[in-house]
Amino acid sequence: MQKSICTYGFIPVRSDASERAEMVTQLLFGDTFDIIEKNDNWANIRIHHDQYEGWINSKLIVNLPDREVDNWMKADKWIVPAPFIKMVSEPDKTTHILSGGSSIFFNGSDRNSFAIGHKEYYLSGNYSANKPAASITDCANAFVNAPYLWGGRSFYGIDCSGLTQIVYKLAGCDLPRDASQQVELGQIVNFVEEARLGDLAFFDNEEGTITHVGLCMGKGEIIHASGRVRCDKLDHLGIFDEESKSYSHKLRVIKRIL
Repeated sequence: MQKSICTYGFIPVRSDASERAEMVTQLLFGDTFDIIEKNDNWANIRIHHDQYEGWINSKLIVNLPDREVDNWMKADKWIVPAPFIKMVSEPDKTTHILSGGSSIFFNGSDRNSFAIGHKEYYLSGNYSANKPAASITDCANAFVNAPYLWGGRSFYGIDCSGLTQIVYKLAGCDLPRDASQQVELGQIVNFVEEARLGDLAFFDNEEGTITHVGLCMGKGEIIHASGRVRCDKLDHLGIFDEESKSYSHKLRVIKRIL
């Protein structure tokens, strides 16, 4: 089965082979994937890190030898810190914006440049792969005010489970894509007062379906994506919105994964 690497800041992954189809997730730069089926305009893919499937525009796929993709998959990669960095590619000298959670394998001696296929890429500005990783608090706060976008995984638009997936990736832990999958992991935290930094809080609707997830920040606070990425109060009832003076989400369970 053919494989490839995402070489764009992000690629929309859709539910069907149409630009009008729902975006279910996004590939970020450095994500690898299998190409299950391909035609002139669309490709059905399976993302390696979370096994999510969907359709992308086939014009965005870079044809690469299997060995290069395999080496990229197996390598220890640098995860781009939130919110984003700039990068320049050669020989076209174009600028790319990589959102936090993108991944890079420095396949040479220079820790500020790397190659994919026939292109060379260079980190721009003051960013360096040698800088220490940011804390969970810094990673989560870096996404604050990013707009909510169904299926989004980047600073330019992100959904609730995309936010928790990316923050956990920055912390070195892979999560499934959807809140309904993430809730199956970890150990139950019995009382909201016992929630620690990095615990995940899950919320349900009237039918009992998990519809929302957020990142506990400790001291009764939660960061989550609802309209925008925001910090709100969390108690045993759910998320309290200070602006509307009401509860926006009903708490179902808190899980400790990290």
